[in-house]
Amino acid sequence: MTFKPQLVALDIDGTLVDPSGGMPREVHTAVRRVVDAGVPVVLSTGRSWLSTQPIFEELDLPGGWAVASNGAMVVTHPPFEIRYESRFDPAESVRRAAELAPSACIAVQDGLHWRVNRPFPDGELQGDIHIESIDELASREVSRVIVRDPHSSEETFIDMVSQLGLHEVAYFVGWSAWLDIAPMGVDKAHGLGIVCRELGIDPADVLAIGDGRNDIEMLEWAGRGVAMGDAPLEVQDAADAVTGTFADLGTAAELDLWFPLDRNDAEGAA
Repeated sequence: MTFKPQLVALDIDGTLVDPSGGMPREVHTAVRRVVDAGVPVVLSTGRSWLSTQPIFEELDLPGGWAVASNGAMVVTHPPFEIRYESRFDPAESVRRAAELAPSACIAVQDGLHWRVNRPFPDGELQGDIHIESIDELASREVSRVIVRDPHSSEETFIDMVSQLGLHEVAYFVGWSAWLDIAPMGVDKAHGLGIVCRELGIDPADVLAIGDGRNDIEMLEWAGRGVAMGDAPLEVQDAADAVTGTFADLGTAAELDLWFPLDRNDAEGAA
């Protein structure tokens, strides 16, 4: 194969870390080999930047780019700078979601902070959080809307997307009863496109790895899009290749194809 990654885009949850936030040593080591090869590693995630930053720092990534909030925010760090932020009018999305899921937690992202109609489960949102009415949440432009119901299911939320009936926004159903609503055309591929233009890198030279429905556009956009082995079937279908599951260290296995362990390093580790 003539493909050689000039940039590696990595989802976080289910790709780099498990549900408890733990990163396998083998995955950490594989990512560091990419960095040591001088190839940019760009975290591309549905997380907000404040939730992304600890992973950025755990990997000890050099000063560079990250795509957060499903592409609604593109940043460089360190020093931290918001390089791009997309905003839209959330009014119709917020009010329609509140109507369809009256018991759900609804949040809007306002820069690095959150405004919510009721508290989210502990640890799910990072940064300053203010409780407001639905009308207040709908009152001004935001970068995204999140609908979360810990007592519901992924299937229920997938069905809710069809009932929302909004055509000016994009939907991303998360690993649980979690729905992201963003401006139409704003997704991880959009955010990565901004990074590639700034760095002068062709998307055909990008390796992207992910496991969620919010990774589909990114996997289709990248020169080599790779789905985790435990990704939903529609995510696997969108990918150029499928690696092992998270438990089987699929991320490390894919990175090892392009950034193999040096023989001297391997002998030293032995």
